[in-house]
Amino acid sequence: MNILHISDLHFGTRHWDGNDKMLLEKINSYPADLVINTGDNTSDGLESEYQEAEQFLKSITCKNVISIIGNHDKRNMRAHDFFKKYIDHSETILPLRPELTTKKNLYLQQDITKTENLFTDLNYIKLVTIDSMTVLVVCIDSNILYQDEGFVEEEVLKTISAKITRMKYDKSILLIHHSILVGDITPLLNPLLLADFVRKHHIEDIFCGHTHLLTLRKSTDLYLHSSFTQYMVGSLSSSNRMGDDNMFLYLENWGTPALQIHLIRIHLDGDVMSFTEELIRETGIR
Repeated sequence: MNILHISDLHFGTRHWDGNDKMLLEKINSYPADLVINTGDNTSDGLESEYQEAEQFLKSITCKNVISIIGNHDKRNMRAHDFFKKYIDHSETILPLRPELTTKKNLYLQQDITKTENLFTDLNYIKLVTIDSMTVLVVCIDSNILYQDEGFVEEEVLKTISAKITRMKYDKSILLIHHSILVGDITPLLNPLLLADFVRKHHIEDIFCGHTHLLTLRKSTDLYLHSSFTQYMVGSLSSSNRMGDDNMFLYLENWGTPALQIHLIRIHLDGDVMSFTEELIRETGIR
């Protein structure tokens, strides 16, 4: 299976001035079986920005494109509805015991907001089968409405865990916007809870974004004898730090000993766009 990993498009005020059509041609040149997009599709969660993101993502020719929501996508109280309308229509997983939830702004007050969907988290699980391999894709919403820090709701994880135990699959991956292993000025506030979830379900690979920095790390628990790899990719097309952070990853032969990790950097020089590709050996992951 070949996986292509993108993140942080930031359609709106922070989207770049690069050539999206040329970028799509480059993305579509890779024979990806699965494209994963780890959040911040918009700059401010506006409906017009979601519409632009939708058009871009629909132009990716891979049949399996899975996107999650990011902190910038949740800067609008209607953002979760816009995400479901324009980006992903999957059924949201609700906590079995909502009275025990502690995440801030997890539910909206209908008499004040007049929104259609009061539950603001977008968590879901999907099964993707390529050839003879079935992959469980766990999508966790680590974002807090109106905030940049991340927080994962424990009651949601319990509900997801109950569903996973009834499913059959060969391998599993986790998509989340915030990093479990790398801190920044707006970090995930309860990473150990998610690390326990990853270990419980033997998830070997985590994909995230958020910081616009490339970090590929392996974490090993010597006492519990478990490990996972986290792929944190930079931005796909953001004006955050032009010439430094725009990139995507292509994992060739993922799930096999023949895995090859390709880092594709995007360079802009005026109206000229170019790409450089680097093969990252597993021994280089730190």
